[in-house]
Amino acid sequence: MAVGQNGATPAPADRAAQGRAARKNASRSSHAGWIPAADRPDPVAILERQGRDRLAELLPIRYGRMTTSPFAFLRGAAAVMAADLAAQPHTGLTVQLCGDAHLLNFGLHASPERTLLFDLNDFDETFPGPFEWDVKRLAASVAVAARENGHKEAQAHDAARAAAGAYREAVRRLAVRGELAVWYERIDAEQLLPLVRSARRRARVESNLTRARRRTSLHALGRLTETVDGRRRIVQDPPLLEPAGVTDMASLRKIFSDYRSTLSEERRLLLDRYRFVDAARKVVGVGSVGTRCFIVLLAGRDADDPLFLQIKEAGKSVLEEHLPSGPYVHPGHRVVAGQRLLQAASDIFLGWMTGPQGRAYYWRQLRDMKGSADVAGMNPRDLRTYARLCGNALARAHARSGDRVAIAGYLGGADTFERAVADFALRYVDQNAADHAALGAAVVAGVIPAAPGV
Repeated sequence: MAVGQNGATPAPADRAAQGRAARKNASRSSHAGWIPAADRPDPVAILERQGRDRLAELLPIRYGRMTTSPFAFLRGAAAVMAADLAAQPHTGLTVQLCGDAHLLNFGLHASPERTLLFDLNDFDETFPGPFEWDVKRLAASVAVAARENGHKEAQAHDAARAAAGAYREAVRRLAVRGELAVWYERIDAEQLLPLVRSARRRARVESNLTRARRRTSLHALGRLTETVDGRRRIVQDPPLLEPAGVTDMASLRKIFSDYRSTLSEERRLLLDRYRFVDAARKVVGVGSVGTRCFIVLLAGRDADDPLFLQIKEAGKSVLEEHLPSGPYVHPGHRVVAGQRLLQAASDIFLGWMTGPQGRAYYWRQLRDMKGSADVAGMNPRDLRTYARLCGNALARAHARSGDRVAIAGYLGGADTFERAVADFALRYVDQNAADHAALGAAVVAGVIPAAPGV
């Protein structure tokens, strides 16, 4: 948010005028355009470069997962889309970006008060940047999902437009609210049910909410552990879940102590009531495959009082090479601070530290009533409804870190912005499909190793 010469925040009217002035940098209708430049970087080369600092033995899993569908490719190709967005004019209206705001990076999680919330849930690429980059990635993911589900082009356009339209409407609504009201804004999971019209679909949503509430460390204990010689151990499922070696185990015990220091005092006290039991290396996601990731089993009062934590390597955001320097030097600190800023309520065990070889990591709970939507099974109406929900959640997140009044001024009362973003999304669907095909061709040619079905 801009600050005046005397240190005071400009009046709302002046901030709105600054937003409207940003249309000179990038008009609202200009967001419709997408024509790849002649010197556009090779998408496969971008992925290969990204993999150079990852665990080589896991990269075939990453590429195998990305080749399964255009949507799976989009999930893993945040770096490709970041380069494409950076090649276009932008508004200069900065927020804390999620950096990877596709449909499956929204979902359910528990607040510290054990309320089930709907929000963004992935922050590996979070970084300050132009607000519209997140909106365009969300809209593109909606359009890709729509095409993959067999929806008509007009229906895909409507769904992408719904995401961007909900974003605009929510920003404009939040622009007239007070600072604390915006900060405390949240989407309670129970608010989702009235959005579902059919009784059949409503029953499915209620079932998803119930499953999410059950996804706790205690629930994971029976699924992820076994008893060996009278002691709890994390089960083996190579190559997706493997025991931590002696060296890794020693390192994890050390960085566990360092991580503790990044928590607030009362949460350190809580963590101290748990003891370290076991650890394992885990493969997660699509785009993250190959990064160093572990899960740790802790025990509290007794062996039936578990806590699962996830330790995930944090590298540079895919946005960093395209934007000015951010406020955080440590990549783990960047992820944690970004999550705390963007989420309405964050994991109480969220923390960060530096591990062996100077690698950055962050910690969080592995399972804390988390859940996500089955996008692949959505009909056009359901996808449009879900797209609006995600657009609303994204606007709430951006309103906490950016100048919502200026962004609202830029967006205005007409639907120009969302129509343009929807046009872009449909054009980018074709680009994403071509990039997906390029990766598939590289796999067939033996240039890229891929392990399908893992």
